[in-house]
Amino acid sequence: MPGTNFQLEVNPAIPPRLARLEELSNDLWYSWDRASRALFARLHPSLWHAVNHSPKAFLKRIDQKRLLGAAEDPIFQGTMNRVLSTYDSYHQALANNEHHGNETLAQDDLIAYFCAEFGFHESLPIYSGGLGILAGDHCKGASDMRLPFVAVGLLYRQGYFQQTIDREGQQHPHYFDTDFDDLPIIPVKRADGSEMLISVEMPGRTVWAKVWSAKTGNTMLYLLDTDLVENSLTDRDITHRLYGGERATRIEQEILLGIGGVRALRELNIKPTVWHINEGHAAFLILERIRGLFDQNLDFASALEAVAVNTVFTTHTAVPAGHDHFTEEMVLNYFSQFCAATGIDGARLLALGRTPNSHEFNMTALAVRGSRHHNGVSRIHGHVSSTILASLWPQIEPAENPVDYVTNAVHVPTFLATDWYETFDRHLGLGWMHRLTDQNCWQNIHRIPDQIFWSIRQSLKAQLLHLIRHRVREQHLRNQGSESHLDRMLKYADPANPTVLTLGFARRFATYKRATLLFNNRNWLRDILGDNSRPVLFIFAGKAHPADEPGQALIRQVSELSRQPEFEGHILVLEGYDQHLARRLVSGVDVWLNNPIYPLEASGTSGIKAAINGAMNLSVLDGWWGEGYDGKNGWAIKPTSERLDPAERDAEEARTLYELLQDSVIPLYYRNTSLGYSPEWVAMAKHSITSIMPRFNMQRMLTEYTKKFYAPAATQWRKFAGDNFSGARHVAAWKAKIRGAWSGVRLRQVALPSMRAHYGEAFQFEIAVQLNGLDPKDLTVELVVSRPGEKNPAKSKRYALHHKQVLDQGEHLFVRELTLDLCGKIDYHIRAFPHHELLTHPFELGMMVWL
Repeated sequence: MPGTNFQLEVNPAIPPRLARLEELSNDLWYSWDRASRALFARLHPSLWHAVNHSPKAFLKRIDQKRLLGAAEDPIFQGTMNRVLSTYDSYHQALANNEHHGNETLAQDDLIAYFCAEFGFHESLPIYSGGLGILAGDHCKGASDMRLPFVAVGLLYRQGYFQQTIDREGQQHPHYFDTDFDDLPIIPVKRADGSEMLISVEMPGRTVWAKVWSAKTGNTMLYLLDTDLVENSLTDRDITHRLYGGERATRIEQEILLGIGGVRALRELNIKPTVWHINEGHAAFLILERIRGLFDQNLDFASALEAVAVNTVFTTHTAVPAGHDHFTEEMVLNYFSQFCAATGIDGARLLALGRTPNSHEFNMTALAVRGSRHHNGVSRIHGHVSSTILASLWPQIEPAENPVDYVTNAVHVPTFLATDWYETFDRHLGLGWMHRLTDQNCWQNIHRIPDQIFWSIRQSLKAQLLHLIRHRVREQHLRNQGSESHLDRMLKYADPANPTVLTLGFARRFATYKRATLLFNNRNWLRDILGDNSRPVLFIFAGKAHPADEPGQALIRQVSELSRQPEFEGHILVLEGYDQHLARRLVSGVDVWLNNPIYPLEASGTSGIKAAINGAMNLSVLDGWWGEGYDGKNGWAIKPTSERLDPAERDAEEARTLYELLQDSVIPLYYRNTSLGYSPEWVAMAKHSITSIMPRFNMQRMLTEYTKKFYAPAATQWRKFAGDNFSGARHVAAWKAKIRGAWSGVRLRQVALPSMRAHYGEAFQFEIAVQLNGLDPKDLTVELVVSRPGEKNPAKSKRYALHHKQVLDQGEHLFVRELTLDLCGKIDYHIRAFPHHELLTHPFELGMMVWL
């Protein structure tokens, strides 16, 4: 039409009887309570789908007549009252001071959790993948357990991209600006009613950020947004796109997250006793906390000790190149004011982020040097991380440095299909959701009749296949495909007859995840898929980063192969991978496929989500599966030697994959199906749940974080911060003394012990130590005993030697008389390392001298 196009918006008036729907829409509790989401969907299913399952956007657009009808509908009212009863009970437990799993924390303790992305639900699109989903699950678990917990992140206008795939298999990213009014967030207000803004200094300017809050059950998430009129157009774009822009945008996002996040909590008068940096993006919070302590007259070294002692750092990266880094010139440019405020020179600042053989400022190095609690996210990844970071403790063996691990887990209420709930109530007993770590409880899965178990599994698969048909149809017709061709593509994806063995592969398309390993030997795969009496369907889904051309090439390759006649119908590639599709996939497939290059899968959690729903894993023994596999709950691809070249490695591991498919997986699924299902398959599926559920849930993970890191960090903070930070000042001065003298510390064996003794006889060890001006109590002299060839320090025994007397020329004599309870050949080593009762980890200085 001619003339200017003006636009109005009319929102419905919520009837008084439905008033609390608005309360539900503003609490991300709905992201893990499916009954509340179903309540909204019931009002208008097609609108619910159109607004991407966002309750807040839904209530802005629904027709007034539907609301009025629901207000008078006794069935809807009854359903809503049941949801509200559950909602109120969940929150009432906090009001009644019911805390679970945090008994080791003090009454005034508070954990602040910083992450660059949070994946609660598709209705809050500020996440890209696994890191964000885990962060969302971490917050949900903290809410369930009533941990004292707040989270801090950034509010992106675009978030991550939406994906389409054309007929050639080419991925196309689509970005859409989000209307913040549609999100479950509200602006934080000051006492005078004005919106809370915080400022962060950037080179030559000040950037302002608005603080938003998102209620996440019993916890709060605070988000920072720079899209404000107070900022320049360039600065408004800092939070425009998740992981977007050039390096300057990236460092500005990380400055805003770390420094701005600390300032936001300060403005809110929130005083954490524990700070958790989830991946290195937020590591600049260390610098802001140091700057803040200068107001209490701490010097830089003392402030660093005070900050580090209650900071937890979790790394999720399995390769050194994956850690964020910036040029030293860029860091000095952005932090010149910090150096001036703290009185340090640029060299001292850069030293916090320096790694050997690199002239770039490494965010992981900053995070490690500014924390005293560090962890990887699986047992294997913990070992990998300790090796990657070994240079930060140069005289300590990687196996003994301070890097620990807590294996990732999943939030069960989010990812366990509600189809299981009634059956679990009946056979596990009411309250099973509160007994997630009770292995005896989960053994009762075996009491579920096979036919009932199988019918639930088939129902879940039918729901998945229904969604797959819908998405494939949309994708195919948009790409100008024919209806007849669509029928051939979907011949095995029949929700009315969901009996076909279905395997899922859904994750980020990165080269190390090897989406195309399945096609390594196409003739062999063709033979496996050629038995029409035992059909097999593979589902692929996932995004590649828009800048990752090799990852996009993998999508093209899988798409091309799916169109070949011998694979058509057996392989489907789905576009638009999101949380909604992910929930359907992990609950509906029979087998979850994962074949990364060992040991590059830090943890992975999608296989856990599948396992708790009764699917089996077929996976390389990497990440969480290295701990989860017990020989009877799925199938394992044992990694080949790392000495093989990549082609040989892929061929060997693909061979194992094919052998497992043709000899184990497919025959087991189709074995003895006279009952309509394979009893042996059902037995293994039940065992998948019983073996995985109690070990890989958020309750276990957060209990472990609390005991290993949160409680000790809070305790250390009180020791270091008490009496005007006397502990921090003392440790900083002591470490300076140690660093100044350590190069002159030497060990000398005064007399060799007897080389042989009978059982029960004692050995005498005498070691002279040149202390170079240190006090004997400043170090530990230690005897390490092990079996010959033993490389695991945990299997060695350690015995401290005692200071006996002063010798000539500044040496001191340390002795130990020791009776060993071992027989046979025994190795022993003598070493010395700095010791102070206030150290968080005995080897945190990275210093050690061996005899």
